[in-house]
Amino acid sequence: MPPRTSNTADPARTPAEPRPALRVAVLADSDTRWKWGALTARRLTSGADERDARPVEVSGLLLRGRATPTPRQLAEVGEVGIEAEKVREVTAVEFLHTVRDEGYDVVVLALVGGGVQAMLHGLAALDLTRRPVIVTGYVGVVYEKLADGLLLRHGADIVLANSAHDAERFRAVYEGVGADASAVTEAALPFLGGAPYRAEEGRDTVVFAAQPSVPASRADRTYLLRRLVEHARLHPRREVLLKLRSKPGEHTTHIEELPYQKLAQKVPGGLPPNFRLVYGHMGEVLDRTDLLVTVSSTAALESLHRRIPTAVLTDLGVREPLGNHHFVGSGLLTSWDRLDGGYRPRPDGRWLSGQGVAADGSYSAAYDTARAKVAELLADGQLPPLAPYYTPATAPGYLPGILARHHLAPDGTPLPGAAAPQETGRVRGAVRETVRNAARGAYRHGVQRVAPVIRRMGEL
Repeated sequence: MPPRTSNTADPARTPAEPRPALRVAVLADSDTRWKWGALTARRLTSGADERDARPVEVSGLLLRGRATPTPRQLAEVGEVGIEAEKVREVTAVEFLHTVRDEGYDVVVLALVGGGVQAMLHGLAALDLTRRPVIVTGYVGVVYEKLADGLLLRHGADIVLANSAHDAERFRAVYEGVGADASAVTEAALPFLGGAPYRAEEGRDTVVFAAQPSVPASRADRTYLLRRLVEHARLHPRREVLLKLRSKPGEHTTHIEELPYQKLAQKVPGGLPPNFRLVYGHMGEVLDRTDLLVTVSSTAALESLHRRIPTAVLTDLGVREPLGNHHFVGSGLLTSWDRLDGGYRPRPDGRWLSGQGVAADGSYSAAYDTARAKVAELLADGQLPPLAPYYTPATAPGYLPGILARHHLAPDGTPLPGAAAPQETGRVRGAVRETVRNAARGAYRHGVQRVAPVIRRMGEL
């Protein structure tokens, strides 16, 4: 492993000498988590004292899997400070080898909980002389699997919470099982930004922020689409946009079995002229939004941060599986009937203050604590061994299966044959990539076409 010089201060270095670069790796497993991870890396490494600033080198790594983002999805995420063509795809074992060989200072794990747990055990098994600072967190609203997801992330040096509300809940879970809660660090969603909302004369745009898996059923998704189309017909001078996360065949953080694009093709009478399906960066869409409507998308928090009128739908109930229960007390819960009649919700100020949306202008300081914590850990030089809550002794019936999904043994070492053979030429690499893409396409076809048919047959 190359010598690590950036974790410790060099007393012999004169002020005139350039400081060694701070090397950061971001490992993500979907388009949304890539956005969160890359922007989190930038938030954590920016804003330091400019008189003693260090250059920062951020490497982008995508964990190979069902939701690995396509080049189009990477480009649509928007500016994250890492060029899409410099982001490479790796297996879990390849990632561990990269960390071992590259000597990163900070690693941001932007993964689902099981992926984080596997990487923590894999990194611990490397037994590095000087290991990187490990950071992880959540990409948005945490409305399900709170205990499961948190305990799978335990062991990282920093577990970021997107709000004071989340930080309190996170600590309560860790302390409730007797785990160290000191890693929990309050911050905010890293992708908040944009100019505050200002109404423009002649502009009247309603945007529905779709979600890949909420709601899940065809009936519920068809209902929401129908109401959105009816809203457009009721207000022919209003522009109504359906903001989509992905194109058919692409996967996001969650599996989308029933894309709205396909449902829209079957709308009786066709789509009205003032109704459009749009893609693109959410921030750019919000630039022209006068009302953001959703079931429970994180886009609601982006909208609230910019003080854009925001509505969270109750049409399908206020239920945990929908995630809109998170907005109880927000003042945003309403129905399509009320929106059709011109109602615009007004957010509750006290609720907002606990949600990390920082509409009061405090966002610039949201990462100060986390940034200081990273700097302190780097200054320590010799970090303690990683110690996740789950071990072969505490969770012998759970942990091995999580590690095996990433081709790791119960002790975190690669299983026999897990390490990918070294590419020996362009032709071999091209063939391997073709086979990989074909396999991924077959998987997506199975998820989007075959699985729903099997489920429907089972319901007969």
